[in-house]
Amino acid sequence: MTTDVLIEEEGGVGRIRLNRPKAIHALNLAMCEAMIAALLRWRDDPAVRLVTIDHAEGRGFCAGGDIRMIAESGGGDGADAARFFRAEYRLNHLLFTYSKPIVAFMDGITMGGGVGLSQPARYRVATEQTRYAMPESGIGLFPDVGGGWYLSRLPGRTGAFLALTGARIDGAECMALGLATHYIPSAELAGVKQRLAEAPGDVAAILAEAAVTPPPARILGRRETIDRLFAAERYEDILAALKADGSEWAKAELATLATKSPQTCKVSLRLLAEARERRDFADEMTAEYRIATRICRQPDFLEGVRALIIDKDNAPRWNPATPEAVSDALVDSFFAPLPADQEWTPL
Repeated sequence: MTTDVLIEEEGGVGRIRLNRPKAIHALNLAMCEAMIAALLRWRDDPAVRLVTIDHAEGRGFCAGGDIRMIAESGGGDGADAARFFRAEYRLNHLLFTYSKPIVAFMDGITMGGGVGLSQPARYRVATEQTRYAMPESGIGLFPDVGGGWYLSRLPGRTGAFLALTGARIDGAECMALGLATHYIPSAELAGVKQRLAEAPGDVAAILAEAAVTPPPARILGRRETIDRLFAAERYEDILAALKADGSEWAKAELATLATKSPQTCKVSLRLLAEARERRDFADEMTAEYRIATRICRQPDFLEGVRALIIDKDNAPRWNPATPEAVSDALVDSFFAPLPADQEWTPL
């Protein structure tokens, strides 16, 4: 039994509380398995009417997954990484299809795996402390945990922008893009959770009463520019549009993209394009599992983890080094079906 996630019942609420503060509650296999077990138990328990997901202490809701473990596994046979992805994606799918209402409190850092926990929830609470991002392009991964599904459904080309640049957005911006359903001051959350425990059937009214109007969303001021410059489906065309624009903002985004894995950026654009056409979240997770189990064994991921997490020199040497060197055949290889006995399946 892991203590990295606390499973509690309070009133009619099943509470999932991430409890790995030194890692900003990054998910590991034991945490995913514990959450799955609790959700399956509560699904058929009439006493549990509502599920909440938050973090027990420390800064941030959830910073992602256990990147070091994935990299160590990817440098070998990849088996442990595959087991983690299989369980994490089953958790994501279980949350997405859950019959009972779920409230996710995106208070603080909400990235990668934290996005996968929060976005399936019917109610997604942002605060003034929310820092939301899918930063995987910086370490040679891609926006997984359903990221293809969620980002591809954001307004205009904001999803492509977030996937490629890994840009961090705040709670007000999450509200503006539909990533959050309520904006509640962080100081009010304890009271909200207490009221939910006392009256879980009144979740919609309790959240609505506690919600306040968020500040202006900065990203809305960039919508026209983002939609225009990130309009292309080819990564090279996006880079060319930014270069031709020549504005200070475009130059800054070009500089940001220059630090990202070209391979990841091309895979991410293809994932979002395909995800827009999917009608079943299980199909999305199947596709992402194919990519994840392959990309974690690629030189770019191992190099990205070295540069940003282990050595922290922030100078990854990507291979292939340029977008032009990332062939269509290489991108295709990530999306190809796995052997039948290795494919991802929902619970």
